[in-house]
Amino acid sequence: MSTRRDYYEILGVERSAGDDEIKKCYRRLAMQYHPDRNPGNQEAEERFKEAAEAYEVLSDPEKRDVYNRYGHDGLNGTGYRGFSGFEDIFSSFGDIFGDVFGFHTGRSRGRSTARAGADLRYDLRVAFLDAALGITTEITLDKYVLCTACGGSGCAPGTGPQVCSRCQGRGQVTQSSGFFSISSTCPQCRGQGGVITSPCADCSGVGKKRARKSVQLKIPAGVETGSRLRLRGEGEEGEQGGPNGDLYVFIEVESHERFERNGDDLYCRVPVSFVQAALGGQVEVPTLTGCEKFKIPPGTQPGQIFRMKGKGIAHLRGYGRGDQIIEPVVTIPTNLSRKQEALLREFEKLSGNS
Repeated sequence: MSTRRDYYEILGVERSAGDDEIKKCYRRLAMQYHPDRNPGNQEAEERFKEAAEAYEVLSDPEKRDVYNRYGHDGLNGTGYRGFSGFEDIFSSFGDIFGDVFGFHTGRSRGRSTARAGADLRYDLRVAFLDAALGITTEITLDKYVLCTACGGSGCAPGTGPQVCSRCQGRGQVTQSSGFFSISSTCPQCRGQGGVITSPCADCSGVGKKRARKSVQLKIPAGVETGSRLRLRGEGEEGEQGGPNGDLYVFIEVESHERFERNGDDLYCRVPVSFVQAALGGQVEVPTLTGCEKFKIPPGTQPGQIFRMKGKGIAHLRGYGRGDQIIEPVVTIPTNLSRKQEALLREFEKLSGNS
């Protein structure tokens, strides 16, 4: 499609729709625009892909939450790229297509050796303010990628795998015992149907090599320790045309010298003089975006707290922000001058205290 439409509009559901309603509407569209029912219809193919992408996002709580808050740009920041083609859609939603059409829709073209790449985990320490405000950063990790010398085949350039002599290229061997026959993966070719006789010198016939890769990561405002971000397709590369794995980033937020977090509220202690506490007045309060003036009332007591609305942490799952809670901490002066001491004694006398 020339422009990306709203996912809720594509499926024809409200933003408050539940999982069952979303799945039901996607089934209807999948049946209507399935390529086998619309051969050669380019528009139907685009609608089919569009509906699959909408369902992929709205059926996943994490993706749906990011989309609700940031739209398509937010999903792009997490590494989400949608589907690479029909085969990717069929492999992801095969159970739905089986229920809808009553037959296999994977379009198998014979024995398939495609395997998905492994998922990866990355632990990331994030500064307190970066977690509270959100940040786009770059992470670097080591992972297996396809060998460029052999294109992932594992064979030396100009050669190819030889048909397995044990299974004759089927990838399966059958053993018979009486009336029963059992098929199992061929131990000689490990189900590949072929044997590499001239392995690639760069990857030793594996088809993959260890490499260092950099990935752009958008950390949404409000993440906390234990939050998990999923970057689709940034795991290790698949084999024989299989999809890439995903990269899961686990967040650990560093502590801050001034702020403490309680849910989405921010807690902060602010030093005030005993004169300010007694007479009231404006004090300077640090916030996530800089210092602001805040007026405390006369007679402020130790342990008393005040609330600055909407100055806390952004709600990760929803709109708005928490509050900032201020606790004035009364400081007692030391090394008083004679005049200051005399004035305090006079104050004590006027207060009627012995």
